[in-house]
Formats: sequence, C-alpha cells, structure tokens
Amino acid sequence: MSTRTRRALSFTAIILGFFMALLDTTIVNIALPEMTRQFGGSVSRISWVMNGYNLAFAVSILTASRLADQFGRKKLFIGGVALFTLTSLLAGFAASLGMLILLRVIQGLAGAIIVPVTIPLTTTTFPKEMHGLIIGLWGAVSGVAAASGPALGGILTQKLNWEWIFFVNVPLGVLSIVLTAVFIRESRDNTAGRLIDYGGTLGITGAMFLITYALIKVQDYGWDSLRILMLLGAGLVFLALFILTQWKGREPMLPLSLMRIRTFNGASLTLLVLGAALLNLSLLTSFFLTRMMGMTELKAGLVLSMVAAGSIVSSAISGPLSGKYGSRWFAAGGIIVTAGAIYSLSWLHAGSTVAEVVLRLLVAGAGIGLTMAPVMSSAVRNVPDDKVGISSGVTNMAKALGSVIGVAIIVTVLQHNTDSGLRAAEKHAAEAIQADTVLQPFVKNVLAEAVASTGREGAWMAGGEADGAETAAAVVQAVELAAAKLPPEAQQAFAADSGRQFREARLLLTQAGGEMQEAAVQAFSRTFAFAGLIMIPGILFALLSDKRRKPQEPERVAEAAALER
Repeated sequence: MSTRTRRALSFTAIILGFFMALLDTTIVNIALPEMTRQFGGSVSRISWVMNGYNLAFAVSILTASRLADQFGRKKLFIGGVALFTLTSLLAGFAASLGMLILLRVIQGLAGAIIVPVTIPLTTTTFPKEMHGLIIGLWGAVSGVAAASGPALGGILTQKLNWEWIFFVNVPLGVLSIVLTAVFIRESRDNTAGRLIDYGGTLGITGAMFLITYALIKVQDYGWDSLRILMLLGAGLVFLALFILTQWKGREPMLPLSLMRIRTFNGASLTLLVLGAALLNLSLLTSFFLTRMMGMTELKAGLVLSMVAAGSIVSSAISGPLSGKYGSRWFAAGGIIVTAGAIYSLSWLHAGSTVAEVVLRLLVAGAGIGLTMAPVMSSAVRNVPDDKVGISSGVTNMAKALGSVIGVAIIVTVLQHNTDSGLRAAEKHAAEAIQADTVLQPFVKNVLAEAVASTGREGAWMAGGEADGAETAAAVVQAVELAAAKLPPEAQQAFAADSGRQFREARLLLTQAGGEMQEAAVQAFSRTFAFAGLIMIPGILFALLSDKRRKPQEPERVAEAAALER
C-alpha cells in the first residue's frame, strides 16, 4: 500500500471520529420537540439532552488531552470512539428521558476524549510541510459538523425518526475504530511523566463544571441570582486551585510555559470568541427562521447549512496559505467578515427572502472558515512539538467554553429585548383598545385580556398571527360568554350591534398582532447587532495569534521557529 493511500485512510479514521463528536453538539437541537412529545416533561428538563453533552464535553476535555499525551493518543482515541459509538446505539433505544440524558452525558465525555486528540494524531501522521493543508481540511470538517447538525437532524427526524440522529453514528464509529487500529501509529508526549495530576484534574474539572453549569442555568435564575453568583465564585476558587497545582506540581497537566507563548494565548482567545459566534449564529438564526419567517425546522436547518458551505471553501483555501504566509491576517479578516455578516442579519425582517438569509450565512461561514483553520494551525505551529496534544485540549476547551458563554449571554439579551419590546407593544395595544369609541366596555376587557394572552403565548409569531382564525374564534367565544352574563337589556343592545363589535375587535386584534410581531423582529434585530459587535475584541486576539511573517521568507521563518523549539 502506498504512503499516500495509507495517509488518506489514516486521515479518514481521524475525521470520522472528529465529525461524530462535533456533529452531536448541534444535531439533537432540532429533534428536541419530537423527544418532548415522546417522553413528556418540561422544556427545561428536555434541554438537558443538549446541555448534558456540552457540560461533560467542556469539563473533561483538558484532562482527556493530558491522559492521551501520557498514555497514548491512539489508545484514548479508539476508547473514546468506542464509548461514543456504544452510547449512540443505546441512546437510540433509550426508554426514558432520564436514561437519554445520562447517555448524552457519557457521550459528552467520549467526545471530550476524541476531539483534542485529532490534531496531534494528524500532525504525527503527516509531514510538517503538509500540516497547513491538513489542518485546513480539519477546520473545514469542524465547520461542516457544527453547521450541518440542524439540517441533518431535521432530515433524519422528519424522514425517519429522532432515534436515527444517534443510530447514524454507529457505522461511522465502527469504521473509524477499524481504520485507526490498522493505519494509525501510537504517539504520546515523551516529556510527560506517568504520574496523574490529581490536584490539577480536580481543579480544572471543578472549575469547568461549576462555571459551565452556572452559565447554562443563568437562563433560569438570572445573572443577579445568589445561586449563580455562588456557582461562579466556587468555580473561580477551583480555577485558583488548578493554577496553584500547575505552578507547584511536579508533573502538571498544563505546563505553564504554554501560557507564556503570546501566540498560543491569542489563538485560544480567538477560538473562545469564535465558539461564541458560531453558536450564537446558529441559535439566533434558527429561532428567527422558524418563529419570524415561519419556516419548518427542516427548511430552517437546510438554510443554516449554508454556513457549512461557506466554511468548507474558505477553510480549504486559508489553511494551506496560512502555513506559508502566517495566520494572523487570515484570522483577523475572518473575524471581521463573520462579525459583519452576523451584524447584517439585524437588517432582516419577517418578509425577507430566503436568498437574503442564505447570502448572509454563506458570508458568515466563509469568515468562520477563514479563522478556524489558520488559528488551529497557528496553535500547533507555535508550541513545542511534544505539547501539541495538550495545546489542542486547551484551544478546544476555549472554543467549547466560548460556546457556553455565548449562548448564556445571547439568550439573556434576546429575552430582555423581547420582553421590553412586547411590553411596549402590549401597552400601546391596550391604550388603543381603551380609546376605541366603537367597542362596549365589557368587549374592551375581553379584547385586552386576549391581547395580553397573545403576547404571553407567542401567537404573534409567523404561522400563528394574532388575526388568525383560532385567535379570532377564541375572542368571539369569550365575548359571547361575557355577554351572556349581562343584564337582559344590555344583552339585547349587544345583540343588535354584535356584527360591528366583532369587526372592530378583529381589526384591533390584527393591529396588535402586527405590532407584537414587529416588536419581536426588532428584538432579534438588536440581538443580532449585539452578537456581531461583541466579536470585535476577537480582531485583536486574532492579530496576536501568530508571529509577524514576511511572505517572501517562509523557509527562514520556519527554520527560526524550529531552532526556538
């Protein structure tokens, strides 16, 4: 077998496991309503099918990277893929929501083993001159996996059933295990001892769990909740413990020398921002497409897959070029493009065309691809060769933590914007109802309650407007019930004027529904703008993510970097 074929099969083995682990961070989101119908339970509880995975992933990733460096990356990768494949199979047969959540937590642990090992396995499989190209492809797969989750999840759920979002992992996992066992050689960090850093493990696990859990629960309790503040405070205490153990320990899991590499810090912070941007883009856009534009979950997922399409092209181009010319300008440009595309989504409205959305998502995907592959390549290129594994763990942890932070912030902002906008719309509608000279007083009261209920239940959303037949029929029924309780004379007066009363009520209800929908659109608009603006610090981080490099001297720079190591 030729070297080229062997490398291709090795890369396929790595990418299959990597793709599965990243895909499962987003593929379940679209199937959550179907799971709720089958298992029952509250929205808060069903959300732990997603949160449980993300929490376990963020908590375990650095520890898994260290263990792989110590005891063998190939062993850990095969073990992680095997565990992921088994839990995927069992998740498809889960008989209860509690069992499904437990399996998803174990899946997150397996994913944390798989993802950080893929970079060092890749760099030890291919020669140095191919690292830019290979990491570019790795970045493209990363973007595709994260962005295509909603589309693939929608297709599998609609055409088969939700269980297949887990069953699809089984053949991929088995093939990855076989190819890895046959074609990939073992590698490890030869400078890492065999002693397990229990203090560091406790510190980073406790810190990541408490901080991540607090950010997930902030949606329920609010940022000023004592419970959230205590969780964050305890997380910082564990983080301090981790730093102390790494400073004083004999064989720390995270060599603090990495923290003195400016380019590594810049790359990690850039991926923190990028992780937040990717999840914010997916979350906000999926809600906007389904709630404001009235798309089905499947159609919304397919539209969102345009992010993946843009990312594929730009990653494949920027990865190899960044190896030659440096990553900083590609990464900074990608952040600017992504931020601009997300900000431009604030210009959309309920009547926007699909083409307008697709164009923005393609541009956003291109920006993500421009950043992802070059930054990961820089993180590998600017650390000692034997520290590639743990550096991959840190950068992937930063990206995962960025996702959790981003969602926590953006959900809070969206909720605030929506609540304030709807309150203003409801107040204006109530004032219009009370000022109306046609409606009788008891009809005004019924209509005012209907408008308030419309705001609470979200009947203003696309596909369920307030002037719909169901809402109008409910108002008519409520008015008739209220009229039946009137004195006989008042009943007769209402009956004589009922046609005009109902026409006026429908008109006011339609106006109120339109105002509420516009308020909701404006809430999304302000939140999209905020999501784009908070990416601005990422430009500075991206510029720090690689060394300055002259295009005409790539070989000399590479030699200097080798001497530094």
